[in-house]
Amino acid sequence: QVQLVESGGGLVQPGGSLRLSCAASGSIFSINVMGWYRQVPGKQREMVALSTSGGSPKYADSVKGRFTISRDNAKNMVYLQMNNLKPEDTAVYYCNARVRLRNGVQGDYWGQGTQVTVSS
Repeated sequence: QVQLVESGGGLVQPGGSLRLSCAASGSIFSINVMGWYRQVPGKQREMVALSTSGGSPKYADSVKGRFTISRDNAKNMVYLQMNNLKPEDTAVYYCNARVRLRNGVQGDYWGQGTQVTVSS
């Protein structure tokens, strides 16, 4: 149906930057929302940034001013530019998309996650 593939995670020092990418593929008719979530062991997944079609992006307070979400609708891709990274940003980052399939079915889809580690 729909597959989300993430890339760009890795190890970075505090104050450094990373850019995450997510590509959606499959029987996609439209994507209304694409976003990034993160999760640390023992904690629930939290929203990091969302991009809604025709609307302004939304950010978690903890990343506002440091992270920027962008979207390429023609390529069904979403990006997360992460600057001034902090150790507390360490988590598995997941791409999410709210997709309407060509058969009319709508649902949320998730990527496999990519590890981001911020450490000196």
